[in-house]
Amino acid sequence: MSRKEPIVSVTGLTVAFGGRDVTHAIDLELYPGRITALVGESGSGKTVTAMALPRLEPTGAVVRGNASLIRDGESTIDLLSDKAPVSLIRGGLIGVVFQEPSTAFNPVFTVGSQIAEAVRSHANGKIHNVDCKERVLRQLREVGLADAERIYGSYPHQLSGGQLQRAMIAMAIINRPQVLIADEPTTALDVTTQKGILTLLKELASTLSLAILLITHDMGVVHMTAQDVYVMQHGHIVEYGSVDKVFQYPQKEYTKVLLSAVPKLRFGGSTDSSEDADDIVDSHDVVARLDNVSVEYVRGKKAVSNISFSLKRGHTNALVGESGAGKSTIAKVLSGQLNPAEGNVIFENVSLNALKGKKRRHALSHLGYVFQDSGSALNPRKTVAWSIAEPMQVVGGFSQDERQAKVYEMLDRVELPREVAFRYPHQLSGGQRQRVGIARSLVLRPDLLLADEPTSSLDVTVQRRILHLLHELQDEYGFACLFITHDLGIVQEVADEVTVMKDGHLVEHGAVGSVLRHPKDAYTKMLLEASPKFDVINAS
Repeated sequence: MSRKEPIVSVTGLTVAFGGRDVTHAIDLELYPGRITALVGESGSGKTVTAMALPRLEPTGAVVRGNASLIRDGESTIDLLSDKAPVSLIRGGLIGVVFQEPSTAFNPVFTVGSQIAEAVRSHANGKIHNVDCKERVLRQLREVGLADAERIYGSYPHQLSGGQLQRAMIAMAIINRPQVLIADEPTTALDVTTQKGILTLLKELASTLSLAILLITHDMGVVHMTAQDVYVMQHGHIVEYGSVDKVFQYPQKEYTKVLLSAVPKLRFGGSTDSSEDADDIVDSHDVVARLDNVSVEYVRGKKAVSNISFSLKRGHTNALVGESGAGKSTIAKVLSGQLNPAEGNVIFENVSLNALKGKKRRHALSHLGYVFQDSGSALNPRKTVAWSIAEPMQVVGGFSQDERQAKVYEMLDRVELPREVAFRYPHQLSGGQRQRVGIARSLVLRPDLLLADEPTSSLDVTVQRRILHLLHELQDEYGFACLFITHDLGIVQEVADEVTVMKDGHLVEHGAVGSVLRHPKDAYTKMLLEASPKFDVINAS
């Protein structure tokens, strides 16, 4: 089948809920051997559009329009017809890779047994258990899981995010579908794991002649992976074309906004004296520091080893590394949730290790924490006002009027309307919830802010606004910030210094410009290589 013959043709696809159209007459085409990206912010209609094809639309949705799939180059199947063979389409003709594999897999069954069930469901009882297992093992190896036997017998919680995503891909393609829908398949992954998954998708498109529909809000991922791109806004396709054409010559303002919002890694140039690591630490401005800190979760086995760095007032230190590097462990040590097995945590010139009881609680009240998942960090049964005021309740000394006034002040500072105070977390968008989390973390005017992947689950335009807000608040309040991330593009946008960790060890530290332009450690170079070089095609 040539490039000019689409395997899937969609015309006039409209999805409605409660009589209201949420997508509007969508036209798109998918081609074998090519990756087509469907891009837009949360709520734009990407997932609803894609999931209508394998008939996985939400309960109560009404789907109109036409979507045809050419089966094996011959017969045509109307995917949206009431007579469409849904059991054949799902997993047989169209495979789906979901955003969060840990929730897509059943936690009480092994990964191998769940993939095997996908085989049996399309085998009509004509496959023996031994043959079925061998087929699953072979497929696990084909998606890059060399220790297939262990993966087969493992439960979902026993696998890393990258391993689980590869297993999900194995399950999606094991019946050799003609189309693969990948819904935000790398959102929660670090850059090196993300690169591995995206490389795998490209290989599968080529070797299996798969037509892949990649749903994402990350234009860097689109540039790394796709050949064609559709841009969605408010349920409409606003722009379409080849990736090269759309990225170099975007026609619509919304496309330009998405492109400009992506953090960009810039290489080349020279570093000046202000970027020298020796110039960035002034001992008089140090708010907190780690002195040769080691942490053990299991006795005799160190989770982090001999870590030393400082956090300066008014400056941001980005802590970078893959999952399991020890980044969150360091944040837990700084926030007093963990005590180091060795070394000292110095906070405002006092050893945190030595503080107990009220003195320790008082010291920690000068520290704020912004979590990765704002939704789970806020109590779903309490109002926004209660969440923001909670730190004041804990430390005491504030009257009810003072707490209320402070809540309104912080809502103003994070640019949320005051009526948000009376809403509950589920009534807010992801960006609004993250602003509430920032307001709560800063309500006591802390000297140190720990921000643990605070924008990883947000759209790029929302991400840009949150980063800008943190920068403004730091300028105003002067707090030191430890910003944990795996995105080196964000590091350049927000940080003054960068600390790189690998397997519990500090492998490189210095000024951002110096480290990104002239990395000394091979691991730092690998992280840079794995990051999307978005600016290469959009520099002007």
